[in-house]
Formats: sequence, C-alpha cells, structure tokens
Amino acid sequence: MSNIDLKGKTALVTGASRGIGAATARRLAAAGATVVLTARSMAGIEDVAAQIRAAGGNADAIVCDVTDYAAVATAVQHCVDRHGSIDILVNNAGTIEPIARLADSDPELWGQVVDVNYKGVYHGLRSAIPVMEKQGGGVVVNISSGAAIAAMEGWSHYCSTKAAVLSLTGCAHKEYGEKGIRVVGLSPGTVVTDMQTAIRSSGINPVSKLDASAHISPEWAAEAVAWLCTEKGTPYDGADFSIKTEEGRRLVGLI
Repeated sequence: MSNIDLKGKTALVTGASRGIGAATARRLAAAGATVVLTARSMAGIEDVAAQIRAAGGNADAIVCDVTDYAAVATAVQHCVDRHGSIDILVNNAGTIEPIARLADSDPELWGQVVDVNYKGVYHGLRSAIPVMEKQGGGVVVNISSGAAIAAMEGWSHYCSTKAAVLSLTGCAHKEYGEKGIRVVGLSPGTVVTDMQTAIRSSGINPVSKLDASAHISPEWAAEAVAWLCTEKGTPYDGADFSIKTEEGRRLVGLI
C-alpha cells in the first residue's frame, strides 16, 4: 500500500456494499478520508462502514439508488451537512446483468442497466459538480472498463453504457477542469467480484472463460482509485486510466 494522504477529505462512494466499492471505501478511509458509503440497501454498507470505524477510520452509510437523481443529490448534501464538504466522488455503482445477445435481451432490463451504469454516473456528476465548484475543486473518479472501447458479445448494454460514461468523463473535464474539478475514469480490467460470477455463468464470450487467476483483486482497483485522487493522477483527467498494463500498475505502485 502506497503512502497516500487524503486527510481532511470527504469521499462519497456509490455501490459500496461489496467488490470495488467496498474496497475503495476501505482504502480511502485508510488514507485518512472520511467516507460516506451508499448502496440501494443499508445492510451491506453499514457492515463495511462499521469495519472501517473499528479499524480507526471515519465512515458512515446512507441508502441511495443512483437511478434516482433526488436520492443522489441527498447523499451529496449529506456529505456537506454532516462532514462539511464533498471532495471526492467515486461513481462505482454498476451492473452487467442480465447478459444476453441483443435479439434475446429484455428491453426493460436492458434499460435498467442504462439507468444504473450511465444515468447513475450523470446523477453523481450533476449533484456533486455544483457543490465542488463552490468549494473551489474536487475529484470525481468514474469506474470504467475496457468494454468502453471494445464490443463484446452479450454485453451490448454494458459496453455502450461504459462508452457513454467515458464520453461523460471527457465532457465534464472540458467543462469544469479549469475550475479545479478533476474528472477521471479508471479502467481496472477484470476484477474478482460478483459480476465475474455472472459473466462466467453466461458462457457467452471469451471473458466468461478466463481462469480466475486472470482477474485482479478489488483492492488493486481501490489502490488505483486512491492514487487517481492525488495530483499524480492529473495527467489522465478527462480520460480513462488503465491498470491493465504494466506501466499503469507500476505508476500506482501495484508492481
């Protein structure tokens, strides 16, 4: 674990009950940040927040469905009201289920993925940017994917929404970068999470057949998020930073 200092910062992490979200909440707290964890239900996030507090960190949890703009705005305001600011937003909430080829997909369920993966990130940006602008700055890390730039069979909803998020990252940087608000994406590669279980069960494309050893741990992705929250991540603002490469992993300190 590298020496990252985020003391005095307040971070909001969506989809923080498990996987990359939970690992990111723990890592940001270990770096000294006060962390607000969100998810659609309290059970998982309160458990993670309690673990962070037991380890000496500062964390609390609030229920938030990222598909509901008002709920996201409330979570952002919670950070300000309770902790005085929102300095870091990690737009992590995302889903890939159900995996299906286009002609087999359920239009309603396909649309629900759009609501979480794409509109959820927009809701986060729309809620946090005005507050960060008043504060004089902040950092937004959007969890992206190599799927943003590569078509994958059975993943039309996931690939297209991640591509849209990459575009949002660029747009937000162009509009607010000069105002001290950093917006950057993280493309971690395949990570050992529940999402990989769904991918493996589908058997549709080559990713579903990868050996478990090919996937990185959520903690590696979390380390990259924390690194991007520092000034070292600034050169990648407006784009996706990848830890799929040896160079990216070396920069973060993973190898």
